Amino acid sequence: MVRTIADPRTRSRQVTEGPERAPHRAMLRATGLGDDDLRRPLVGVASSWNEVTPCNLHLDVDARDVKQGVRAGKGTPIQFTTIAVSDAIAMGHEGMKASLVSREIIADSVELMVVAEAFDALVAIAGCDKSLPGMMLAIARLNVPAVFLYGGTIMPGHFDGRDVTIGDVYEAVGAHAEGRMTDEELYRLECVACPGAGSCGGLFTANTMASCVEALGMSLPGSAAIPAVDPGRPQVCRETGEAVMRLLAGGVRPREILTRKAFENAITTLVAMGGSTNGVLHLLAIAREAGVPLALADFDRISRKTPHIADMRPGGRYTMADLQKVGGVPVVLKELLDGGFLHGEALTVTGRTMAENLKGVRRPEQQDVVRPVGRPITPTGTLAVLSGSLAPEGAVIKTAGVRRLVFRGPARVFEREEDAFDAVVHRRVTPGQVVVIRNEGPKGGPGMREMLAVTGALFGQGLGEDVALITDGRFSGATHGISIGHVAPEAANGGPIAVVRDGDMITIDVPNRRLDLEVPAEEVQSRLRAWRAPEPRYRTGALAKYAALVGSSAQGAVCL
Repeated sequence: MVRTIADPRTRSRQVTEGPERAPHRAMLRATGLGDDDLRRPLVGVASSWNEVTPCNLHLDVDARDVKQGVRAGKGTPIQFTTIAVSDAIAMGHEGMKASLVSREIIADSVELMVVAEAFDALVAIAGCDKSLPGMMLAIARLNVPAVFLYGGTIMPGHFDGRDVTIGDVYEAVGAHAEGRMTDEELYRLECVACPGAGSCGGLFTANTMASCVEALGMSLPGSAAIPAVDPGRPQVCRETGEAVMRLLAGGVRPREILTRKAFENAITTLVAMGGSTNGVLHLLAIAREAGVPLALADFDRISRKTPHIADMRPGGRYTMADLQKVGGVPVVLKELLDGGFLHGEALTVTGRTMAENLKGVRRPEQQDVVRPVGRPITPTGTLAVLSGSLAPEGAVIKTAGVRRLVFRGPARVFEREEDAFDAVVHRRVTPGQVVVIRNEGPKGGPGMREMLAVTGALFGQGLGEDVALITDGRFSGATHGISIGHVAPEAANGGPIAVVRDGDMITIDVPNRRLDLEVPAEEVQSRLRAWRAPEPRYRTGALAKYAALVGSSAQGAVCL
């Protein structure tokens, strides 16, 4: 797409021109800007850099390189940061309630900075689970020329001759509790699992969302799988800065790229790669900001017809660094495009279409990270949307690597994650049970916590295929097994999950997309009439605000 606009400085002129803006310019000059800088478009370079987590540890360096690209494109870059919660460190305790809340705060904070400082364009750099969708929410909401840049995956660790990720450490906790791993072995694994900067190494939530954003067309081709420590990162950072200047010059805005076809491309990529169920939540939210109708049914429809072709952890064998070795996300996209599963005409931030970007990309032979569409891992995709008497508005399961797709068992009910985890590690959960963790939804938690500590402990104890887990909360991208999340309506809103009792039989039937409570409908209604909503867990602060504003997970858990 080749276009030009009359004035790429429409926004920044509000603070850089005219005698009445002398105070504004004085402040900008104090930051080191001069006359030439103030005559150029002002470009916000937002990152979630911090020292809290390896996912974001290096983003200040990425931002520096992006700024070089902006300057090369005749723009004036101005860097700022936002928050980023480490999901891995917040996992398994109260801190995880802050994770999904942070997505909204990131989006709001970037929006406010771009509005307040009158930036003409935006580069958004993120590394951890909620900072990626948070940045994309802001991009869609603001609709100023923008490019997203992912901070990149961590490299795998090495333990006893095999590659490991943070997911292995969570599962090791269960193995240790079971007596199958010693203190010394757990300590050695802990010390080598995360060797440096970058986001968790499997196709967990950050790598999932990076792949989806590339499929949306909002990041440069090939950028999603480049590791954080790869020597090629400075170049892609500079190219990202140059790309946003071309978009600004051409007047191309995010909502021209974030179309219905782009979201269908992203969903196709998600289910072809075995990505995180969090991708459902985040794509729904981003689509809402972009004004694109999208529903849970779209994910199930696309998954039913899309082959699973990327053998990625946690359900498969390979890490994101392995994917990069065979050509990265473009190899997946090209295979899907040639198979007729993608909309090749969708526009991207290069100014070219998806199909044009993928010309010349070929799937390497003699590797099995990415399969041909004619010889997939499974003929259908890796997400299923279930509904039934236990989830009238829907629930989500990731099927990658799951061998048991039909399960029936008695409920073992817990009112919060900590109680379930305690029961698992002390071996009070037995094969055949269906663990139900409720009051962990967007409103009830609040914050819709991830249950990786519980699922990791189950797998570590060898129960991953023998115990099912159902929750109105979420699961980490590192979760695998019979784990069903996003049950809606959630317990706090009086969904049927609120009145499940120990011993009630529950049937999970993934092929038929059913999740049913085997209790007569009149009995369920009687229980619901007697049910009373629990008292809010927080009455002040960010979590209380979130609980008051957040909507259903079936619509992306957005704040209205």
